[in-house]
Amino acid sequence: MAAKDLYEKDFYKVLGASKSDDQAAIKRKYRALVKDLHPDTQHGDASKEEKFKAVSEAYEILSDAKKRAEYDEARSLYERGGFRAPMGGGQPGGDFNDMFGGGNPQDIFANLFGGGRRGPRKGQDLQTEASITFRESIIGTTLDLRLATDRSAAQNITARVPAGVNDGAKIRVKGKGAPGEAGPGDLFILLHVKPHPVFGRKGENLTMTLPITFAEAALGADIKFPTLSGDEVTVRIAPGTSNGRTLRVKGRGVTKGSTTGDLLVSVDVQVPQRVDGKALEALKLFAQETSHEDVRADLIQRAKI
Repeated sequence: MAAKDLYEKDFYKVLGASKSDDQAAIKRKYRALVKDLHPDTQHGDASKEEKFKAVSEAYEILSDAKKRAEYDEARSLYERGGFRAPMGGGQPGGDFNDMFGGGNPQDIFANLFGGGRRGPRKGQDLQTEASITFRESIIGTTLDLRLATDRSAAQNITARVPAGVNDGAKIRVKGKGAPGEAGPGDLFILLHVKPHPVFGRKGENLTMTLPITFAEAALGADIKFPTLSGDEVTVRIAPGTSNGRTLRVKGRGVTKGSTTGDLLVSVDVQVPQRVDGKALEALKLFAQETSHEDVRADLIQRAKI
């Protein structure tokens, strides 16, 4: 892009920002704009696609502290009339050539943005976002996206999401960014993992809560339940298992490379809301037979410390 095209643009106005905004504020305003303008949501709205390109261009400069400082300096000169073209050998009082010893305005502006005349550059790296299911984050998946870069029409992109990615991870798709003289930049995809109603994750281990009955906790039982992969496993509940105890099922966690985590199963003892008939009589007998046991004795002693 020609220097003149850059210094005549008010990038702060494009983002709805001000020169006093810090980098975090610039980022917030950019994200708020692209959420509404992203080509994936516009379905061919040319005006919004053009605005998306302008917003991306402005953010490329203002999100980089060095580029932003250089832009501010050059923009200030432009607003004060310092970038006027020379007229008939030079006019006193503020001509850009006079201020910089006769230098070419295009060269001076280029110096501000990276060291003067330089070779072809790669295109700008782009970023987009995508949501995947919890299961897809564990076993991997393929994303099919439709994305418009800054200088080209929308294109279909296929990206492979490896197994075991975390929420907030970024994957890189080489050569799918904005076009440039030295080739296109890259595309970075920020991943959001949707929660699962049963399974969770702690590092490379999967987690889940397993409901069991009072009788199963007291007497012990072998309990079968499904895993994330779809098959079933059986765990042995020892007699007298307390609520919240964690059992470990080896090798049923997240596989990343040559390592695989475990499945951590937290026991949740379910107490019936209502007990009738013989079950009630049996429970009363149980309470009578175990009335000598004080389960809160240790609590009372520790409370006195």
